[in-house]
Amino acid sequence: MNTFKKGVHMDIKVWMYVIYLAVSVGLTIWVARALSRNGQVFLEEVFAEERLARAVNSLLVVGFYLLNLGYVTVAMKHSDPIDSTSQAMEELSLKIGLVLLVLGALHFFNVFALGRYRRNRLRQLATHPPLAPIGRLPMPSTPPGSQLVGAYPGGPQPTGAHPAGPQPAGPRPAGPQPGVDPTNNPPTR
Repeated sequence: MNTFKKGVHMDIKVWMYVIYLAVSVGLTIWVARALSRNGQVFLEEVFAEERLARAVNSLLVVGFYLLNLGYVTVAMKHSDPIDSTSQAMEELSLKIGLVLLVLGALHFFNVFALGRYRRNRLRQLATHPPLAPIGRLPMPSTPPGSQLVGAYPGGPQPTGAHPAGPQPAGPRPAGPQPGVDPTNNPPTR
C-alpha cells in the first residue's frame, strides 16, 4: 500500500514538472520571439544602423534564453512531497508566476538600458552642430594701433588688428556695439 501511495505521489510531482517545463519554455520562446520582432524597430532607432541593431537583437535573444531557461531549470526542484493535485497546482502556479516575473523584469531592464543608451546618444548628437558655420558675424573694426576696450576684461588688452583676422570693409551699423563700452571708446584719428 505504501509503495502504491509513493508511486502516486511521484506521478503527481512528475506531471507537475512536465507541465511546469512545457509552460515555462513555451512562455520563454513566445516572449523572446515577440521581443525580437518588435524590438528590432526600437534597436534600429537606438543604434541608427540596421546591421548593428540586428546583431544586438540576436545577442539579446540569446542572453534572454540563457537567463530564463537557466532560471526555469534551477527553480524546478521541489523537495517537499506533494500529496494532492491541488498542492501540485499551487506549487505550479507559484513557479510559473516566478518565471513570468523574471521574464518581465528582464524585459523592463532591457528597455530601460537601451532607452538610456538612446538618450545619451541623442544628447551627444545635440552637442555637435548639424552644419558647419558658414561665416562670422561682423565685428567692429578698429584702427591699427588702438586697443579693444572690453574684449578682454581683467587681462592685457591686445593692440593692433582684431585677433579674429581682417574684417570686411564697409559702413558700421549705428548704435551701441556689443562688447564695447560706449563711454570709454578711444578717440579716433
